[in-house]
Amino acid sequence: MTLRDLFEQVSSNYWPLASYFILLPVIAWLVGQLANGSRDVQFWGIVYAVLVYAVCIPGIFAVTLNIYLFLFERQSIWQANIIMQFLPVVSMALTLMIIKQKIPFSVIPGFGKLSGFLTLITALIGAMWFLDRIHLVAFTYVPFVYIVVGFVGTLLLIRFAWSKLF
Repeated sequence: MTLRDLFEQVSSNYWPLASYFILLPVIAWLVGQLANGSRDVQFWGIVYAVLVYAVCIPGIFAVTLNIYLFLFERQSIWQANIIMQFLPVVSMALTLMIIKQKIPFSVIPGFGKLSGFLTLITALIGAMWFLDRIHLVAFTYVPFVYIVVGFVGTLLLIRFAWSKLF
């Protein structure tokens, strides 16, 4: 099964996925109402962490896929699948806004790793887009291992610079 097959299958029956992404902000709001006035920050941090990961993993995938499709595949915005490409991003933004009103992200376990992952993906896509735009073609006798090590080193350098910058 390819991603295209998965998209076509979900597009033919989109209600389970749409219900999932519509319910996540509602659940975040309900958890916020239940946790209102509670002193057990660690427990509610774990509950919010489950919600954050449940919404951010597909949301980050959708953002990455959208950037790839629009920048590299030159997909028209008119051909975008609303349920698969936009609803996860909207649900992620809405859920994170609701959670941010109730609890700081620093209390949520693992949120720093998630934002670091998003930073790494953004840097990777930016570097790939830059290389795609300059149309650099090189024929070289450098072993592939050296190219991979250089690429990983560049990503680590970008990540280090980003952490020092922000």
